[in-house]
Amino acid sequence: MEETPTPIKVLLADDQALLRSAFRVLVDSEPDMEVVGEAGDGAQAYERARETRPDVVLMDIRMPGTDGLAATRMISADPELAAVRVVMLTTFEVDEYVAAALRAGASGFLGKGAEPDELLNAIRVAAAGEALLSPAATKGLIATFLAQGGGADPAAPAGGHAERLAALTVREREVLVHVAAGLSNDGIAGRLQVSPLTVKTHVNRAMAKLGARDRAQLVVVAYESGLVRPRSE
Repeated sequence: MEETPTPIKVLLADDQALLRSAFRVLVDSEPDMEVVGEAGDGAQAYERARETRPDVVLMDIRMPGTDGLAATRMISADPELAAVRVVMLTTFEVDEYVAAALRAGASGFLGKGAEPDELLNAIRVAAAGEALLSPAATKGLIATFLAQGGGADPAAPAGGHAERLAALTVREREVLVHVAAGLSNDGIAGRLQVSPLTVKTHVNRAMAKLGARDRAQLVVVAYESGLVRPRSE
């Protein structure tokens, strides 16, 4: 007899109760996921995350009091919540806090106007540890934010990423470039003519050496270190 897979645990953080209710109905309608809690602001989101240990937090980026950005930083800084993935929800696809959200530890972001299937896919993608960028929010857009210093962390040591890149092997750097280009493990495997498992190993090692929580963080490091530069369209 096959075991039933454990549902993806989802925490909803948004100051609009009506929107949380809509998300709850949508998420709970899926057999592979369940809502384990709700929060009306960032401080509550952090506390609920500690209580429920969700796999994914759908986090509104703009909330009164403690906003989603601060809450994401709190979650990312808590060793007990290392497995929690945050998907930021934005009212506009182009949001001034996008780069800061990724630096704070978000696995990606999605516009609130996304279709239901997009939202559900976002939850599954984030739970699987992949970087999530909505179709309208291209890697070029994020690269532009990073290149302009959008959301820069003034406390970050200058050249810190570049120094850490020195710990990567040539192959790990090569894989990092492809990750920053938005390629999946399968896509990178095809480019490098190796197995997806080998690519996954390189990605995991790069994350460990660079202190990155997930692939989204690898994208940030790749651009901030200068390993990858945004194309001028």
